[in-house]
Amino acid sequence: MTAERVWTPEDTARMLRAPVTGDDKYSRGVLGVATGSEAFPGAAVLGVEAAVRTGVGMVRYFGSPTPTALVLQRRPEVVTGAGRVQAWLVGSGIPGALERTMDDNTHIGTALMDGVPVVIDAGALDRLQVATGPAVITPHYRELERTLATTRSPLAIDEIRADAAAAAAHAAETLGVTVLLKGSTTHIASPGGEPISVSLGTTWLASAGSGDVLGGVLGALLASHAADIAERGHAALGELAATAAALHGLAGVKASNGGPIAALDITRTLPGVVSALLQMRDESDPSAGDPA
Repeated sequence: MTAERVWTPEDTARMLRAPVTGDDKYSRGVLGVATGSEAFPGAAVLGVEAAVRTGVGMVRYFGSPTPTALVLQRRPEVVTGAGRVQAWLVGSGIPGALERTMDDNTHIGTALMDGVPVVIDAGALDRLQVATGPAVITPHYRELERTLATTRSPLAIDEIRADAAAAAAHAAETLGVTVLLKGSTTHIASPGGEPISVSLGTTWLASAGSGDVLGGVLGALLASHAADIAERGHAALGELAATAAALHGLAGVKASNGGPIAALDITRTLPGVVSALLQMRDESDPSAGDPA
């Protein structure tokens, strides 16, 4: 089995960036979001909601009419006009290649070829090779199998299940991206980087929309830590992916309180989890600063 660093709440707290005097919505990070579709509009709402509640400065949303209307109804502060972003979240709730619309393909292409860090999920995984910026992919086991099937080093689903950590590391080296492999234990691997595992969640997180929330959390972190990514590349992406998985898991535990949860429940507890982690960090090390 692959040896991994076990990610802790203390590691998570160290990676969080709280606003400081002089910050504005732009310096806190602007996230571009190209998610959702007429068939799956809820993914857009969940990802945007999670990004806002994780602490990004602004969200720019690009999507088809139904998800756009729902996003604005839920979050009127979201901007739907074009402009500069520090990172992208793309693919959640977008159909596969055969079902995508022309608009879907345009939104995916715009995000992937912008040259900034990008979170690639679900319906955009088949386009990851056109990404011009550093990328994190967020597949579950079956999606990882499909993504690797077109390479010279495919893995069968049984091989991925047998050693998910090794599968994530193999995918990172094969695809040249940071991999966040979703599961009851999340496995993160980066090209040439230290493998990481995160087990801070609850089994109640295995529910519809939970992955869309995780994508929003990770997108917000990439946007707010763009300088760190520019300096450390995939090493930073791996740690930020682990931080997102930890925040998602801890928020799920808080929302669940031992019982069932829905995806929006996770987003509601994110600010409180962030606050508690920042307080823990400041109490243990008052000089702790922004890792970016």
